Amino acid sequence: MASEEMSCYEGASVQSFQFYLDHSGEHEAMLKCLRDLLPAEFKRISADKQGLDVLGLGSGGGEMDVQILGLLKAACPDLPITVDVVEGSSKLTEGFKALVAKSPDIQGVPFTWHIMHSDSYINQVKAKVDAKKFDFIHSIQMIYYVDALTETIEFYHGLLKKKGTFMIIVEAHDSGWDRLWSTYSGVLCDEVIKEYRSSKQVIASLNSLGLKFEEHAIPNCFDVTECADPGSTKGRRLLNFLTARDDFHQSFTPEIRAEILDFLKNKCSTEKDGRVMFDATLSCLLVRA
Repeated sequence: MASEEMSCYEGASVQSFQFYLDHSGEHEAMLKCLRDLLPAEFKRISADKQGLDVLGLGSGGGEMDVQILGLLKAACPDLPITVDVVEGSSKLTEGFKALVAKSPDIQGVPFTWHIMHSDSYINQVKAKVDAKKFDFIHSIQMIYYVDALTETIEFYHGLLKKKGTFMIIVEAHDSGWDRLWSTYSGVLCDEVIKEYRSSKQVIASLNSLGLKFEEHAIPNCFDVTECADPGSTKGRRLLNFLTARDDFHQSFTPEIRAEILDFLKNKCSTEKDGRVMFDATLSCLLVRA
């Protein structure tokens, strides 16, 4: 999908995504994991290299990308870096550019912006005689939106340089997300997310391709207690994001709404100090060249 076509996050969806990030602690959980994993990974990748090329897929507003690049600069302070970004939302890309402008760690790093969906980027690269290769490619919470999972993984893995790494962060198998979307895929999947995928499906694709990888869990949970209260603005907005709908209460029949709310509380969450905590565990997969 090119920039003038429908993006995963445009308009109201951008606000819904940002609201989720503000209330889920997802980026903080990811960052804790990446601070543990990436410095050693970057030093391994960079050994005997004169520079490093990075590709971010579905980078959104760039909050995680800027942190990753900061870790990369700290691990490899003397190596020049280039960054390519593939993101379907023009609004989020503008936010990313603004974030880069006020991030001192990455001043002077050249960025190339591709405002398009991954599938369009793949087609564009395939049309080139000499495609750019990368030392580090990352896909954070993006893999749900591609048309063909195994083919997409194979393509990006093929863009890795020697000793390169393709990092995929995705919802963990048997997490609250996985249980909810696997159970209710018939009503939740639509034209944007046609087929739900967790780490289970991604790992199956990696194994089918015979690729080497490591899996690291990213524990996380967040409070969904207010989702049971139809009068709660926070609860309604979280439900909208959890089900990828503009309005959860208008999108499903009363029976389906009641089922999902019960399932959310009793199958996807645990109770702690009287609060309902949704299991939002993620999986970080480091796929090697």
